[in-house]
Formats: sequence, structure tokens, C-alpha cells
Amino acid sequence: MALALRVARLASVPANCWPRDRRPLLHLCSSDSRNYATKPEAAAPPAQIKRNVAAEITSVGKVIYETGWDANKPTDKPKVQKPSSTSSPQPPQGAPEDEKRKELDTVKSKRDQMRDNMQDYIFTRYFNYVKNYDKVLEKNFPKAMQLYRVFFDGVKDFFGDMKRFLKIARIANDSPQGIRALNRQELELYMQMPRDMMKVAPALIGCSLPMVGYAFFPLVFYYPRSFLTAHFWTSQQRSEFQSYYMKRRLCNNKDVFRCLQAKLKATAAHPKHSAFADILGQLGSGTHPTPEMLIDVKDIFADGPYSLLGMSRKHVRNLVNLHGLPSSIFKRHRLHEHAFLVHYMDQAITREGGVHNLTPEALRYSCYLRGLNPDSLSSEAMIEWLRKWVKVSTSIQGEHITLFLHLPILLGYNHPNNWKTIYGKCPPLAGA
Repeated sequence: MALALRVARLASVPANCWPRDRRPLLHLCSSDSRNYATKPEAAAPPAQIKRNVAAEITSVGKVIYETGWDANKPTDKPKVQKPSSTSSPQPPQGAPEDEKRKELDTVKSKRDQMRDNMQDYIFTRYFNYVKNYDKVLEKNFPKAMQLYRVFFDGVKDFFGDMKRFLKIARIANDSPQGIRALNRQELELYMQMPRDMMKVAPALIGCSLPMVGYAFFPLVFYYPRSFLTAHFWTSQQRSEFQSYYMKRRLCNNKDVFRCLQAKLKATAAHPKHSAFADILGQLGSGTHPTPEMLIDVKDIFADGPYSLLGMSRKHVRNLVNLHGLPSSIFKRHRLHEHAFLVHYMDQAITREGGVHNLTPEALRYSCYLRGLNPDSLSSEAMIEWLRKWVKVSTSIQGEHITLFLHLPILLGYNHPNNWKTIYGKCPPLAGA
């Protein structure tokens, strides 16, 4: 309606003014196209003006149609471009930006992929190097890596045995039967582990200290017998150190035997005096008494000069060294504890089926613990000797504890292996 009124007003203007007033009309048609409407009852303009207005209205309607404007549903104002004489379609303005963005995304994805591949390659090589680092060190420093492996495996075995020891100690303390509830292996660990912990504690503490550990670590492995336990020894070292300790123990056999002979006269009033004198005579002549003979004279060790409280200090000290116990102020207490632990082991062996059910390694350790050198001994010889020991051990009571402590002498003083270990030759034959 407004457009029709303006067109009618302009129709009364002279014809010579059209070129000057045409510009406002075009501007009005392009900027305020939403208010344009046509009425059939408006005054008819000249033919030329009518054609121009129709063309403008037609172009504006085309733009409105293309933008999907709806008069009944108001929306945002559409942006109408000026009509151009040429109707050639223009390419969308966002197409170059999309292509550039795609190219940038492609370059970025390739760059990220290259970075990920590089990281995977670096980390893979690094982990392979770390995993095989011990092989590199072993190739360049074979002796150092050998010590490292021995120490690492020793620490692992040591802490594994320590955990087992704590469980065994809990069972021994909580069980109504006490130590008797343990089997042979548990009793062996229960007896040996406290000594090992006291021995290896300085080495573990010293090696863990900053700066000091670098100097203490070589010192520990330079003297493994003094600072370390069997957990850290090689097979060769175990054999050498076991022979060394066995020889040190067996060197006390003669001193203990002399103490028994020295106190023989003090038992003259005892009913078993003569029987025990015969036993000492057999030991002096190069033979051993039978288990039955030892069980028969067990009462002579219950009291008098052969009891635990009646023995002299020298006698007690020699017994401590004979059994390989650490020296301390309470030597008699250590002897008492050691005797009962080994006695419980003998009972456990009997419960588990006897000596013949032991493995060769268990046979060797059992003989070593009881004062017999197992080197170059057959399994049959070790079984025969252990049967004699177990028979005497399981036939005595607590008051005969000193008889048990003297069994390494009474059953092994003249054994060829022990004699050869001490003197380097076999013992002389009886009567020779």
C-alpha cells in the first residue's frame, strides 16, 4: 500500500524530473522491501515507470521466495542482495575456508600421527633397553652382575624365609602343643632363622645406607662367610663354608671326650659307673657303643658331674663349640634350647615315616646338624647313622638332656669321615 501511494505521488512529477528522482525509488525498493504491496486500484503510472516498478517488485519477491519468508510467522530479517543484471550463480563464500580447514586438519592429523609413531618408537626402544639392561651390564661387567644377581636372589630368599619364620613362630605360640606342632622343616627353620637374621642384619643395613653402601657392598661380598648367610652363598661357597664350620666343630670332639674321662671317677658310686666306663673305653679304642648301651646308662647323665648344672665351665664351653652355637653369657640355656629343638626334630622324623623317607639334601643337613660330616657319604650310610641317633633321642626324657648333647661324641667320635676331617686320615683300627 505504501509503495502504491509513493508511486502515485511520483506520477504527478513532470517527466523531465525522472532521471533525478529515480535513485530514491530504487533505494526505497531495495531497503524497505518488506513493506511493499501492490493494489490493483492504484493510479496507473506511465508505461515506462510501470515496467521498472514491476521488474523491481518481481526481483524483490524472488528474493523473498528464495529466503522462505512467511508473513504469518515472523523471523529474523532476511538479508537481500541487490539485484544484478546477470543471473549467473555465485559460488558459496565458505567453500575456500572449508577446503583450507580440511587441509589444515589433514596436516595436523599427519603431524599427530608422526608424533605418536615417534613416541611409540622411543618408548619401545627405551623399555627394551631397560628390560635388557641387565644383559648389557652382564656383558660389560660380568663379575659385578654376578654379585648383583647373587645378592638379589639372596635377599629374596632371605625375606621369604623370614615370612615363613614369622608364621611358624605364630603357630608355635598359639598352638596348644607348642613347638611339637611343627614338622621337621619348620623346626629347622625355627631354629636357624634367628641366627641368620642376627648375622645378616649389619650387611643389609650397611648396604642400604646412602653413600656408605657403595663401599660396604664390596666389603660384604669380599667376606661372605662372615657377613652373609647361606641364602647369599653360591653352591661352591656353601660346600666350602659347610666343610669349614664342620671342621671347627669337630675339633672340639677330643676336648669333650677328655672332659668325660676326667669326671669318670666322680661317678664311682653310681650303679652305671662300670657300664659307662666300658663305653668310654670303646671310644678310646676306636669303636662306638650301640644305641642300647647308651640308653642303658642314661641315668648317669641325670645328675652329678654330667648334668647340665653340674658340668664345669670348660665342659660347657666345649659343648657349645661342638654344636656350633654362638657364644654368649647364657651358654647353658643355649645348650638346653638346642637339645630340645633337635629332639623335637627327631620326633617329627619318626612321625613323618622315619629316616628313610628323607630326601638326600635333608639327609645331608640332618647329619651336619647332629655332628657327622656328610661329605662323600652314601645315602645308606647316612640313614644307618641317623637311625641310631633317632633311636637314642626318642628313648630319653628331659632329665637326660646332657646324654643327648654328648651323642655327637658317643656315636661319631671315631667315624671315618669325622676323623678324616680333623686329622686328614682315617682313624687307627681297634687294637692296632
